[in-house]
Amino acid sequence: QAQLSESGGGSVQPGGSLKLTCEASSRYRADTNFMAWFRQVPGREREGLAAIYTGSGRTWYASSVKDRFTISHISQGPSRWVVYLQMHNLKVEDTAMYYCAADSLEMTDPKLNADEYSNWGRGTQVTVSS
Repeated sequence: QAQLSESGGGSVQPGGSLKLTCEASSRYRADTNFMAWFRQVPGREREGLAAIYTGSGRTWYASSVKDRFTISHISQGPSRWVVYLQMHNLKVEDTAMYYCAADSLEMTDPKLNADEYSNWGRGTQVTVSS
């Protein structure tokens, strides 16, 4: 199991930027092999945005955010990570609760499928409005 905590959400005008932070720790290194950001609005399924393999830093993005969002990570020690989601040119439709997720995946597993992750944070709200 991994413990995840998100921060950095808030309100921003269209075209603005936000940087979300996820602090993660786990007993076993494998539980944070892959980390990802998802978002969800009420009544809709959780949407995968970006994922990162903490071993090499390889990244995956949803096409809807590829040119505007960047996922990155730093190590804070054995099985302790901070994962960021830098978001630029935010749009009203980016308004959602944003979640950090982690799990031990295979390279062949879908990285942006919420069903692949069993460890989740509580989320941080992002609101984009004028």
